[in-house]
Amino acid sequence: MKEDDPSNPGTIADNVGDNVGDIAGMGADLFGSLAESTCAALVVSSTSYQLVYTKDALYFPLIITSTGILASFASVLCAHFFTVTVDTVGNVLKWQLGISTAFMTVFLIPAMYILPDEGFDLPKFGISAGVLHVNRWDAYGCIMFGLWSGMIIGFVTEYFTSNAYGPTLKLAESCKSGPAPNIIQGLALGYMSCIVPILCITATIAFAFKKAGMYGIGLAALGMLGALPVALTIDGYGPISDNAGGISEMSGLPSWVRDRTDALDAAGNTTAAVGKGFAIGSACLVGLALFGAFVTRVKG
Repeated sequence: MKEDDPSNPGTIADNVGDNVGDIAGMGADLFGSLAESTCAALVVSSTSYQLVYTKDALYFPLIITSTGILASFASVLCAHFFTVTVDTVGNVLKWQLGISTAFMTVFLIPAMYILPDEGFDLPKFGISAGVLHVNRWDAYGCIMFGLWSGMIIGFVTEYFTSNAYGPTLKLAESCKSGPAPNIIQGLALGYMSCIVPILCITATIAFAFKKAGMYGIGLAALGMLGALPVALTIDGYGPISDNAGGISEMSGLPSWVRDRTDALDAAGNTTAAVGKGFAIGSACLVGLALFGAFVTRVKG
């Protein structure tokens, strides 16, 4: 990203354009993951007799997404219960993610009764023939694993990237010793930050595949993307604040305006990393779900 130069309005305008591109790119990425996981779950569910012939059960993946939209809308309204300042905006954004996850956990319970009462059968994935019997609460567990794993991944990402926590402070301290310790410490923190997300994704895949096969993995991916509106809003906060700073420079506003937008941009850069954690985690599940959908249909 280009450094803003107040003496060169063109540079600032280019920076604004880069930020718009960042938001558009992340939005397209997350929407692509959502559409792909929905299609994968729909394709696999079409192999179940009970899901096809039970009213509205086939559209259950779409209902998950709709429930996530409602939960995200309700969580955004909860922002009015917080006192938002330049110093607290990062924590408020983080709370939005947790509240949307809790809301979706509750809102999704009535939707589970759309699935067949007696459960449904799905073809087993693998060499051995047979069917896998799934009940509605197995499916609920798959969604919850994806949903809460996404929130944990987001919080871990925030811990390793925020300037309020130890990892970033230690990295800043290592810079005083020269570039070599900075590089070594940065690489070490990067490797450490991957441990918890990998464990979360692995546990989600293992549980979902055991309980509902490839259909469960598709549901887990939809669960991780359930709070997508909030995650995408959090991701876009930093570029929007940066754009506001560039506009203030080009408009000749007082310097204290840019100081505030810089503080908001610092919080936004951390929250943007949270959105990218969602994108990468969901992409792992979506890739596996699409592969499973393809193999399931070819086998059938």
